[in-house]
This record gives sequence, C-alpha cells and structure tokens, in this order.
Amino acid sequence: MEVIKHECGVAMVRLLKPLTYYQQKYGTWMYGLNKMYLLMEKQHNRGQEGAGLACLKLEAKPGEEYMFRERALGAGAITEIFSKLPHHPDESSPFIGNLYMGHLRYSTTGKSGLSYVHPFLRRNNWRVKNLAICGNFNLTNTDEIFAQITAEGQHPRQYADTYILLEQLGHRLDREVERLYQQGEAEGLKGVALTKAIEERLDLPLILKRASKDWDGGYVIAGITGSGESFAVRDPWGIRTAFWYMDEEVMVLASERPVIQTVLNVSADKINELQPGQAIWVNKTGKMRLIQINHEKEKRACTFERIYFSRGSDIDIYRERKRLGEMLVPSILEKINYDIEHTVFSFIPNTAEVAFYGMLEGLDNYLNQTKVQQIEALGAYPKPEEVERILSKRIRSEKVAVKDIKLRTFITEGNSRNDLAAHVYDITYGSIVPYIDNLVIIDDSIVRGTTLRQSILSILDRLHPKKIIIVSSSPQVRYPDYYGIDMASMDQFIAFKAAMALLHERDRKDVIARAYHRSKSQESLPKEQLQNFVKEIYAPFTDEEISAKIVELLIPEGIQAKVEIVYQTLDGLHQSCPQHSGDWYFSGNYPTSGGVKLLNQAFINYIEKVYQF
Repeated sequence: MEVIKHECGVAMVRLLKPLTYYQQKYGTWMYGLNKMYLLMEKQHNRGQEGAGLACLKLEAKPGEEYMFRERALGAGAITEIFSKLPHHPDESSPFIGNLYMGHLRYSTTGKSGLSYVHPFLRRNNWRVKNLAICGNFNLTNTDEIFAQITAEGQHPRQYADTYILLEQLGHRLDREVERLYQQGEAEGLKGVALTKAIEERLDLPLILKRASKDWDGGYVIAGITGSGESFAVRDPWGIRTAFWYMDEEVMVLASERPVIQTVLNVSADKINELQPGQAIWVNKTGKMRLIQINHEKEKRACTFERIYFSRGSDIDIYRERKRLGEMLVPSILEKINYDIEHTVFSFIPNTAEVAFYGMLEGLDNYLNQTKVQQIEALGAYPKPEEVERILSKRIRSEKVAVKDIKLRTFITEGNSRNDLAAHVYDITYGSIVPYIDNLVIIDDSIVRGTTLRQSILSILDRLHPKKIIIVSSSPQVRYPDYYGIDMASMDQFIAFKAAMALLHERDRKDVIARAYHRSKSQESLPKEQLQNFVKEIYAPFTDEEISAKIVELLIPEGIQAKVEIVYQTLDGLHQSCPQHSGDWYFSGNYPTSGGVKLLNQAFINYIEKVYQF
C-alpha cells in the first residue's frame, strides 16, 4: 500500500469532578492526562508529522499560569510531548488540569514546521478571551475567509487555514465579550463580579454559528477558552467524523469510536457520533449541550475513512471492509476462469487484511455452492472417494507479500533509488507452484500505482505465477480530494494518466481541449455555479478499458506473468458502506462547491502546463 497522507486526529478530555476526586479514586493526579495520552496514542495512525497538547486549569489564582501548551514534530511527537510533563505531579503542577485537548497532524498543504502544529493558541489577559483550537479539516475557501477577516480590519500573521480560523473565532469571541462587558456595566457590575458575569453568560454556540456559516470543506474543529468552555463542531455535510462519550466523571471526544471504547472500556452503543452541522459544548461548570450550529446538508461522509484511514477495530468499519472484499469475488472468479484449484489468494500488508478476510469468505461461499452442485451431480449413490475428493477442495490462502523495511530516501540517483524501492516488500518463497498457479492479491486502493510499479509487481513475479491479479477494494481514484487528504493534483492519479493516454492513442485530443475550454470559461463564475467538466476525460471509456491501460502503465520491464487489475465498483462501494456516500475521489461528485472550484483550477493548471490550447 502506498502511503497517503490524510486526515488529522483530535481528542478532548473534560473532567467533570474536582481534581481531588480523581486522585482519591484512582490514586493519581494524572487521570485526565493519562486518558489523553491513550486517546492520542491510539490515534497515532491519523498523524505522524507532529502532535500537540493543550491543558486548562479551572481553579488557578491570579498570577498563576492556567493554560498550557506543548507541541513536537515527527513520528515520535506524542512520546516527546508526554516525556516533558511532570513525573511526580501534584494539583499545582503544570498540565495537571481539568480540560485537555490533543491533536495529531498530517500536513495536506505542504507547510511544515512547529509553527504549523496544532493546537493554535491566542493569548489575552482576560481568561475568557484566551482561545486554543485544533482540527481535522481542510477548508476549500480559505482565501475567501482571509479576505473577509482582513476586510474587517484584522491582520493575521500567517496565511494558514488553522491560524485564520483562530483569528476569525477570536475576533467573534472578542466582540461577544465586549458586548457582555457593556451589558454588565449597564447593570452596575464591576471588577471580579463583572468578569464572572461575562464568563457565565458567554454564548459560545452563537460565536460558532457566526464564524462557521461561510466555511466550505470537511472539518471537525475543537477548541477551549481560558475560562473553561470547550467545544467541537462538525461540518454540515458530515465529511469528517467525531465521536463523544459522557458520564458523571468525564466527557471525551475523539476522531474514532473504538479509541474511546478502548480507553474508557465502554461499549459502542454508549458512544455517540457528532452529527453533521452539530456542535458539542461543555461550559465552565461542566454542563453539556448539543447545538445544531449549521443546517445539516446531504450527508457525504468520507468513504476513505471506512476503506483505509480509520482503525479497523471499529465494529462497523470491520464489517464494511470485509464486505468490500466479498463484493469483488464475482469479478475475481471471472479473471481466474473459475480455476480455484490453481489459484493462491493473498493481500498487501497491512490495511487490506480485513478486506482479504471478506474476500475469502465470499470465495468459501462460492466453493461450498459448487461442492453442493458437484455432489448432487453424483446421483443418489455416490462413491465415498468421489465425495471426499469434492469436500477436500479448499481456498488456498497464503501470506505472500511481507512488509519488510521502511525505506530511507538518502539515495537520490534514479537507478539506485528504484532498486532500493523494489525491496519495500519481501515474498514468501514456495507459497505458489511456479508457472501453474494464479496469484490474486488484494490492496485497499491504487492511487498513484508507484509502489506496484517500483516494488510489488517485480517481487511477486519472482514466484513465477502464471497470472497476477491485483485487486483494489476501492474503485478507481480519479479526482483530487480537498477535504483533508493529500491528493490535490491531477497528475498523481494513475487512472487519470490512463484515461489521458487512451485519448491520445485513439486520437481524441478534442475531448481534452473541450474539457479544458469548458473549465477555463468558468474561472470568473461564483463557485456555486461551477460544473465538473473533468468527467468528460473519462466518459469515452469503460472502467475495464481504463483498468487495462493502468496495467500497461504499471507493468515494469521484465515481468513474465500476465497482470490484470480488478477494481471495486461504485455500486459495490455503496452497498458495502451504505451510511457513507462521500465518493468524490471516485465519482467526481463533490459535496461542496469549493471542491469543484479547486478541481476546476487543478485541471486548468495541469492542462496549461502540458498542452498549448
């Protein structure tokens, strides 16, 4: 599997009892901190470029620090952060607080460095005006929001989406505090009494409504204020996910459900999904409210969450991935000419393993049906040895491919680098009968095809199979993603390259020119009026024709076995993941107008770089 950088992870822990309660019951001041560590470590799959942690003390006295933040870079960021925290703490120690917020980062913008690691923090002498936010998100209209807040007189110090949102939310927070200040003064309140009234009356959902109404994209934004408010809000299309749990001791939020199950030892039915357009808000007293911040749109939850990104330990995701594998069985049988006896089935480690189990179940069901038919054909009095011969047939599964090493990129010279890349995977020698057996191997997705071309196909061919069938549990990835996955340009998709190659071969450059001119003519239109004309690049061809061309583009020189590719169908995807219809990377049906806008520009940029129209 080629690594795709993708969504970040968020986590939040709000303790609902005094800190002494946890020290007395659990024997440690670090109860909340320990839970946050586990929530972050269990979501390590969601971000390995950096991590950050924020902590708030609710009962700090004036002159004492009450809001803490620690950030680090690299795959070991979580360990680095928590190793800096107090090892023998008491109630007064830094990071021993009532509220924690954590973030794991994968960059999809190409921007790196500690200054881009969440949480982002906005400081002020007023507790209520302090704000820290983090998110699993990508907005498609950051330029519009930047223009909006600068028109209001703000001057953001960075052009980064999280920082811009921090300033936007901070500005709204300041305005609301100022309004409450004037209201309190009019009532004769002063000093501490006025400050307390502002904190008690703060309407955080109103701030979120005003700020988020223009956000276009997929997001879960979480935040805390210095006065003890905490929140998380989900995009109205439900593109990104968040789950929460609450009892009398704690409120916990995370990007994935099984993480909460494991850390708090609770069943799946006790955990709630934050709904599209909804916010969860816990005020400084610990009272929780769910508020519909934005009207729910047609739900387009990300299917890549189900296929690849999320942990497969979630009960629903596990079933869906198995179903994805099972749905492919008819196409696989056709490719091997129903020759089960001379076919070995395997998977690309490690994310395709669950789909592999589903594929095996589907093959077992098929084999059992054929056994019944064959036994019935023997008549009323079959010979025992004939029945035994039929019953002894098995699906042959082996762990053929083994993820061997993580390559370093210190070799940059072309041939040497390619030779090194060929050894990402190793094989189990003797697992198939040379020149007789077919080899079917399933992966969860084929986006760029780089790993197939540079490593997998060559190493599998060393086993000398008669035929290699690469199976993708997801459909052909044809379009960029703009909601948090690192797939933003046209030329990285092997399906797009295959379609363009077919258009050239068949002398259909007119299709390319027409799609370009139609896209170009939309540049001055509002994003709400844009159409996806990139679909026209694929329209002249069947899925099978594109798959065949993909094989041609991916086969390295010297491969002896015949190679074929089987992709999941869109219908198979939706049958397997019925609650998650976000399929824009496969279908081009973007859930927001901002997605179409960025696709339009990416296609224009690609064409103008390559062609002279």
